[in-house]
Amino acid sequence: MKTTHTAPRARENRRWSMTTRYSQSKEVVSFFKTSSFNRIFALLLVTNTASVLLFLFRLLEADNFRYWFMLWNLMLAWAAPFIALWLVRRLQYVSWKHWSNIGLTLAWLLFLPNSFYMVSDLIHVRQTGEVSIIFDAVLFSSFIFNGFIAGYIGTYLIHRELNRRLAAIKAYALVGAVFVLCSYAIYLGRILRWNTWDALFQPAALLFDISDTIIRPVEHAQAYVITGSFTLLISVFYLLAYELLHTIRSSSK
Repeated sequence: MKTTHTAPRARENRRWSMTTRYSQSKEVVSFFKTSSFNRIFALLLVTNTASVLLFLFRLLEADNFRYWFMLWNLMLAWAAPFIALWLVRRLQYVSWKHWSNIGLTLAWLLFLPNSFYMVSDLIHVRQTGEVSIIFDAVLFSSFIFNGFIAGYIGTYLIHRELNRRLAAIKAYALVGAVFVLCSYAIYLGRILRWNTWDALFQPAALLFDISDTIIRPVEHAQAYVITGSFTLLISVFYLLAYELLHTIRSSSK
């Protein structure tokens, strides 16, 4: 008799849990149809347009396309939040364990490092004699700012979905692990010159370099220094942004 009552109760709990997650995911998606989202989207367009305008001003002043790669990097940075939004929309009606959502999660992980990678582009800032170095510093800072915003938006969307399925500490741990992977990917991109597409077209060679940094940590100490420093940078500012947003949302209710 005890077993007979437990099974329906367990099914009912699972049904309630799935219904709750569905309604919460639907709440996230519905936000993107509100006037608040429209204002945020407009502001994001303004900040990203400002970066493009700074680049165009430099182009006209210096009469060359130096730093054109910042435009490409900014485009790559915005791939991650759009993939995250696509995933959140699908989670309304398809389990995260479905192969398509697993694929979207992997795609998000693959593109996310691009959002934070632009910090490493600061190595290109130097006195060129074309424009003021201060102007170039402002130019790079604007692109980096927009890249971080893009990365944090996508991460926040995924973080909220994790919170609905896991304990808060486990969700934070997974986000932290994602930032470690992002930071290591920045090392792979900046120092070893691998890019996002190489994970698809040259996986064997990429895995060889990754395994080499693990097997011979002393020879690759720079990998651990870069990974650690970027993890710290990305994590602390995300934690601040997340808690600020959470506090604002709580106080507005």
